[in-house]
Amino acid sequence: MSGDRRANELWYRFNVATLYEQSADVKEAYAQINGHFGGNLPVTLRENWAAMYKEPEYPRNYAAFMAPVTRALRILSRVQLDVFDTYYPRSRRLVGAFSDFGQGTLFDPRERPGLRVHTMDARPGQAPTAYHTWYLFMRAMMLLGVDVDRWRRTAPMLAFAWAVQNTALPAMDEINPPLPANTLRRLARTWLPTGSRQLDAAFQSFPAPPETVPRP
Repeated sequence: MSGDRRANELWYRFNVATLYEQSADVKEAYAQINGHFGGNLPVTLRENWAAMYKEPEYPRNYAAFMAPVTRALRILSRVQLDVFDTYYPRSRRLVGAFSDFGQGTLFDPRERPGLRVHTMDARPGQAPTAYHTWYLFMRAMMLLGVDVDRWRRTAPMLAFAWAVQNTALPAMDEINPPLPANTLRRLARTWLPTGSRQLDAAFQSFPAPPETVPRP
């Protein structure tokens, strides 16, 4: 194992709870969400959201679109936040775990061969695409009253990790070097102060983030 031990444990247990050893409730939540999107979750979600963002009714139209899966989102929110709170009860320290995640410095031999780095899956040298999916779940939770304050505080950390990973472009199955400290500080100053409207505008960029945070 390489990298921060607590952060490694956080992301491993996150995968256990949401992927490897799903509870019956989590399985049901994923089934409900997949059914809502016709089995083509990432693409359908992203394309519908991008279209809705351009409408004057946004974000009300997106809230209405996601309302049928509110119960599923509550289940996933509880499971994810429980893992965060177990390892980082002080949420400010969670920024470091997202930074390590984006840099790809968390090598964990317990993970699947080929994907033993805790980071967002991506092809070698390419930008990851799943940051958008997770952000759109977070955004729906904020709009539907699901742990609103927690996800409002977490979303900028996710955007920070998105920018970090697209700068580092880490390998998925080997120990990666960390980014220079001044690069991390610059990205943190750019992304951690962002609000929901800024993030909505930024995540219109796909798959990599814009060079600067857009003004919505």
